[in-house]
Amino acid sequence: MESVKQTQKKYGSRAIWVAIIIGFCFFLAGHKPVGKGLVLGTIFSVINFVLIGQALPLRIGKSKRKAFFLSLGSIFCRYILLAVPIVVAVKFEGFDLVAAILGLFMIQFVILADHIFKLILSNR
Repeated sequence: MESVKQTQKKYGSRAIWVAIIIGFCFFLAGHKPVGKGLVLGTIFSVINFVLIGQALPLRIGKSKRKAFFLSLGSIFCRYILLAVPIVVAVKFEGFDLVAAILGLFMIQFVILADHIFKLILSNR
C-alpha cells in the first residue's frame, strides 16, 4: 500500500505543478478561462487517481459478487466526480471546457511523459 501512496504522490504532485505552470502561462497570455479550466480539471483528475488507490484494498478478500458491486460503485462515484469540472466549465464562462477536459487527462499525460523520458534516457 505504501508504494501506491508514493506513486500517487509522485504523479499527483507532478500533474498539479505542470497544470499550475501551464495555467499561469495562459493567465499571463490573457487566457484566464483556459488556465482556470486546466487547473480545475487537473485537481479532479488527481482526486480521482487517489480514489482509485484507496479503492484497491477494499476489493481484496471479498467474494466475487461483493467485489463486483464495490468496483461498480467506485467507478460510478468516480464518473460523477469527473463530471463536476465538465459541468462547471459548461455552466460558467470563467472556465474553458476543452482545457478542463485536458486537465482531466493530466495524470495520464504525466505518467506517459515519465515513461517516455525514462525510455529516452535509458537508450542513451
